[in-house]
Amino acid sequence: MRVLFLFPYPLKEAASQRFRFEQYLHLLEQNNIQIETHAFLSNNAWKKLYQPGHYFSKFLRILNGYIKRFFLLFTLSKFSYVFIHREAAPLGPPIFEFLIAKIFRKKIIYDFDDAIWLKNYSEANKFFSAFKFYTNTKYICKWAYKVSCGNEYLCNFAKQYNKNVVYNPTTIDTENHHNKVKQHQKGKFVIGWTGSHSTNRYLMELYDVMADLEKKYEFEFLVISDESPELDLKSFRFIKWNKSTEIEDLLKMDVGIMPLKDDLWANGKCGFKALQYMSLGIPALVSPVGVNTKIVDHGINGFICSSEQDWFNNLEKLLLDENLLQEISKATRQKIENYYSVKSNSQNFIHLFS
Repeated sequence: MRVLFLFPYPLKEAASQRFRFEQYLHLLEQNNIQIETHAFLSNNAWKKLYQPGHYFSKFLRILNGYIKRFFLLFTLSKFSYVFIHREAAPLGPPIFEFLIAKIFRKKIIYDFDDAIWLKNYSEANKFFSAFKFYTNTKYICKWAYKVSCGNEYLCNFAKQYNKNVVYNPTTIDTENHHNKVKQHQKGKFVIGWTGSHSTNRYLMELYDVMADLEKKYEFEFLVISDESPELDLKSFRFIKWNKSTEIEDLLKMDVGIMPLKDDLWANGKCGFKALQYMSLGIPALVSPVGVNTKIVDHGINGFICSSEQDWFNNLEKLLLDENLLQEISKATRQKIENYYSVKSNSQNFIHLFS
């Protein structure tokens, strides 16, 4: 069996791809499934994508992606399945998906981990948003052989258009990547958050909490991201995200936070931040939005915080009670290994191609 993988970004760059399918590729090969991978954007195009302006340069790189996709169509005869993560092309109608499913008659495994049918774009690419067809998702769901979704909210959307929907959670490779455990030591307490510039805005949900907390206690508020948010807090420290130091940087945290607004877009998120924290033995404090309430067991491996007072109280508990911090930390990794690890989900992923 041979499977063609189509996805937006270069391999090993985007978290969505790394934790949805890239970490399973070697397992497919071990199960005699041959793979071929094709990103829409080149490495150069990826580097330009979120820079302000450069519209003509971005246009040329996107055009190059379309040309490569066009010629790839003539190789489809050698593949049994085509796995499409998010979309085959970022702009315009789903032409490639239509051709793959309806003209070349190939079975599409369609995978997504966000509410990508809703309008959501970065300011750096606002110009191109006019060419984004958000209705594509429902049509690709209709044409797909199977749909793979990262949480129940996304599954429920897909089931409106396809009966063959598989819950395929975002998972962590606890054996080869997130394979260390936080050793909590005495010293300055570190509250941490990690994410991309597109989700930095959620940090403002906790600005007042952090401001009140630092009036009473000494701690560090560590943010790991590709861009530094503007936070006027004495506790604030920024580390630029780096793939090579990702795990070591995360292990600087004593607790990890994941604040979200309860809106349609946030309900489509798959709890990746909480998964990362917990896989490393770091308690997660999360908003009760989407899949978060399934990942975090309140008071056992983290806390679910519905109000600013909840956030303050639970952060204060962990900051003051070292025994509680140690106890909750021990329970975090076990939850990930049992339910949200590559090992626990490997057969579910492999069965997509059957």
